[in-house]
Amino acid sequence: MTEKNSIQGMKVIGATLLIMAVLVAPHEGEYWPFSIYPMFSQAGNPWTRAMILDVTEFDEEEIWQQRTNQDFIGDPVAVRSFGVDEIDFSNYVSKTENWTERRREALRTMFGLQIFNEKKWLVVKAKGHIVGEDSVAVDIIPWILLTEDGTQLNPGIDSSEYILRGDL
Repeated sequence: MTEKNSIQGMKVIGATLLIMAVLVAPHEGEYWPFSIYPMFSQAGNPWTRAMILDVTEFDEEEIWQQRTNQDFIGDPVAVRSFGVDEIDFSNYVSKTENWTERRREALRTMFGLQIFNEKKWLVVKAKGHIVGEDSVAVDIIPWILLTEDGTQLNPGIDSSEYILRGDL
């Protein structure tokens, strides 16, 4: 009886693997339970992305205020038009833990220093999370101001937020 159960068990495992292979193969490995895309594999978790806003026309007081996706100021800058990949840019901003002078200057050089003639671009972190059962809230946090003179960190944020593991 044990050998018969063993054969049946192997048949069940084989059938399960065959069904999974048939479901996953046409989707190049992107079958929902195994998805690498955050919208499926991390649904409901808080997230952070980055974007740039042109705040040339705004004064310092307005620039550094935290806002939401409903009331942010400035015009979004299309980073792709400067040859910068949106995902790479967002990952650089949202995952960098030590904002040394060199890393801040890297943001400016991504776009070419010549474009900052009298412009002010604000790098912001958009942090989203679920509110209630069916709503999402997005906070727009001013992070770094890029100008032709250099970079400026948000004076309203504690400096420990910019250097998490000591100055590298």
